[in-house]
Amino acid sequence: MKVIEHLQKAKEPLISFEIIPPKRGGDIKSLLNVVDDLAKYNPPFIDITSHGAEIVYEETVHGIKKKIIRKRPGTLGICALIQNKYNIEAVPHILCKNFTREETEDFLIELNYLGIENVLAIRGDDNGFVKPVPHGRSANDYAVDLVSQVKAMNNGKYLEDNLLDAKATDFCIGVSGYPEKHVESPNLKLDIKYVKQKIKAGAHYIVTQMFYENKVYFDYVNACNEVGIKAPIIPGLKILSLKSHLTNIPRNFYINIPAALAEEVMAAKPEHVLEIGVNWAAKQVEELFNRNVPSIHFYIMQNSKPINLLMKKLNLHLKKLVVKK
Repeated sequence: MKVIEHLQKAKEPLISFEIIPPKRGGDIKSLLNVVDDLAKYNPPFIDITSHGAEIVYEETVHGIKKKIIRKRPGTLGICALIQNKYNIEAVPHILCKNFTREETEDFLIELNYLGIENVLAIRGDDNGFVKPVPHGRSANDYAVDLVSQVKAMNNGKYLEDNLLDAKATDFCIGVSGYPEKHVESPNLKLDIKYVKQKIKAGAHYIVTQMFYENKVYFDYVNACNEVGIKAPIIPGLKILSLKSHLTNIPRNFYINIPAALAEEVMAAKPEHVLEIGVNWAAKQVEELFNRNVPSIHFYIMQNSKPINLLMKKLNLHLKKLVVKK
């Protein structure tokens, strides 16, 4: 089932998750243990991130060696496992950065063969490496271009016009939104304009970057509605669980952490930070569901402990959320 159909048919609060593949050569078992944990909460879908090639430097006996690798391959295989073993819709991320349009088309064809019908189209992070585009190939520069490519395939249009047996795909397309604006946008107004372009190009729903103050999300939704964006906007949350998150999260994701949360974490012992983060997330979830958000999307990475603690604190009922005191 498509993500948009889950949102339309939901009769109770929905919670979805996002995970990251293991590092190159790592063990898939630990990630599957995380998925086992998440499956207990009946998520309608789970996102799996994708990662392009990047430059890494290794110190050898002959000096510093530069290598170009994909640190976290495996998105396709993980999607197949989740969809077929757990019967949960898999939502792979597809990227512009360091992938040609031809590679993207191949990936989408493979997803279609596997019966995966949801994707999240994003530009991808700038990791300092730009993979050269081979002669005769092309690349998507922005997420809106990526959305347009998927939409074209949904209309039966492939990069080669002479494919005699080409069949139209039927992907549901998600895109990202930034309530505190994308780091490269000069202002939020222009950033929302770009989001609207992605919706007009064929995207069906929006998932936001994480935030820790719900007013930021509500203001963002209102601003999107004012310019005619009617697509569902799913709020994204991440449970703050370490003191280092106070610096790592703002640095890596360009978002603000409210003073009240930051001060409480700074004053606490390290072993108490997770509890503080769970309590803060519980209040966010309660308010969001009471304001009838379509769903909540949690950024899990590879650690399910915080979400397990949060779910123990929450009782989800039909159209009602009760927070255990």
